[in-house]
Amino acid sequence: MFLHEGLGSIAMWKDWPHKLCEQLGFRGLVFSRPGYGGSTPRAADVKWPVDFMQRQAHDVLPALLDVLGIDSAERARMWVIGHSDGGSIALLYAAAFPDALGGVITIAPHVFVEDVSVKAISAATALYEQGDLRARLSRYHADVDSAFYGWNDIWLSSEFRHWNITDLLSSIRCPLLAVQGHDDEYGTMAQIDAIASHLPHAQLAKLPACGHSPPRQCPAVLDAAIGAFVWRVRSTRSSGTNQER
Repeated sequence: MFLHEGLGSIAMWKDWPHKLCEQLGFRGLVFSRPGYGGSTPRAADVKWPVDFMQRQAHDVLPALLDVLGIDSAERARMWVIGHSDGGSIALLYAAAFPDALGGVITIAPHVFVEDVSVKAISAATALYEQGDLRARLSRYHADVDSAFYGWNDIWLSSEFRHWNITDLLSSIRCPLLAVQGHDDEYGTMAQIDAIASHLPHAQLAKLPACGHSPPRQCPAVLDAAIGAFVWRVRSTRSSGTNQER
């Protein structure tokens, strides 16, 4: 299951999920979260709450899986791959359902708010309102203002500066790979280092010459890191239990 970034959608993934699933031998589930892509837009007067990512992980994802008829046995084998906000949601889902997940790959996740993130999102506001960002994003969202301002307003709110999910990470028991680019303009290595400090079993992949969007900026390096990690997990499970989750 692929969870897109804060301004993402099904279309913005392009063909990366399909190629990765082919490489890994997985089936894939890709969807646009409410407010994004072709999903139900956010009403103009609705503001995302500070805990919007927790609500996605605790309420929206389980409800989606229920509607799709994905049972508990299938969920226990499922891997979640999340990017940026989607990476944070993946972590929150794994923490909330520690015995019901095959593994997590979190790419450029946020576990607390950094000044660099706020600065980059403020710069995105100017590009959206004065540059060509709105036109570029409008190709991927039925209601582009719903997508942009839902993300932008909560991230730049004073209340959100104190958002922090590091104390929840220790509940995660499934295999976990955390990926970060060295040139990420939206976050530093402190994000995935914090994950490792709370989860000794977590594996880290720090990508050189890569920014906030490894699936677009360095897909070959990212795919190699993910492939090696999944292979190690499969090998460990095969040798330990003679079956793969």
